[in-house]
This record gives sequence, C-alpha cells and structure tokens, in this order.
Amino acid sequence: MADTATHVHLAIDYIEISVTDVAVAKRFYAQAFGWTFTDYGPDYAGFKDSRGGAEAGGLARVDSVAVGGPLVVLYSNELQATFDAVEGAGGRITKAIFEFPGGKRFQFADPSGNELAVWSER
Repeated sequence: MADTATHVHLAIDYIEISVTDVAVAKRFYAQAFGWTFTDYGPDYAGFKDSRGGAEAGGLARVDSVAVGGPLVVLYSNELQATFDAVEGAGGRITKAIFEFPGGKRFQFADPSGNELAVWSER
C-alpha cells in the first residue's frame, strides 16, 4: 500500500475491488482507464490509477461478486471518450450518460459485475 508519508488521517486510502478473474479484470481496467498493476500472487493485484505514485487499491479474487454496497465514482475530463473506452474494454453500461446538478455521469459493470460510475463537470 501507499507510503505512510502520503496517508491522510481519516481519508479513503485504498479501495479493494472483488473480481472473479484477476487477469480479466486487469485487462479491463488497463484498457478502459490505463491503470497499471503489481501482482501479489495469482489472487491479488495492486493498482495505480492515472495519478501514478502510490497504489490506489487492489483487485482481489473471489468466487462471486456481491452486488450493492458503496459506489466507486471515478472522474474523467472526457466523459464520452471514457464511456467509449469502458464499452470497448468489455464493460456493460448500466446507466447511460445523464445530467445531475454539477455535471454528468454514467454507470457501468466491469467483467466481474462490479458497478462503478464515472462523472465529469459540465
């Protein structure tokens, strides 16, 4: 995980995404979002997002993914391009781009069935 000098008291520090196939998940998130990975065995891979630097989270292999729970929301400067990248990488759009106060967003399911969202300012 991140170097202790980069930790912020009571801030979200790391997110772990349950996946049914680590290799498939790595291909999806690399293609859709450009994330890079460090393998920690066959059932876990840490990831760095577009900010680089410390790991932002990990992909953990599970037998099945439970639907629900907190919604992970990513930010994009180019919402339509990110929408297209998610579809092109094999993501399933669960809510097409829609407007909300302050911006636009869409939601998708990754190959394991995890639902995430991507938003952008207007």
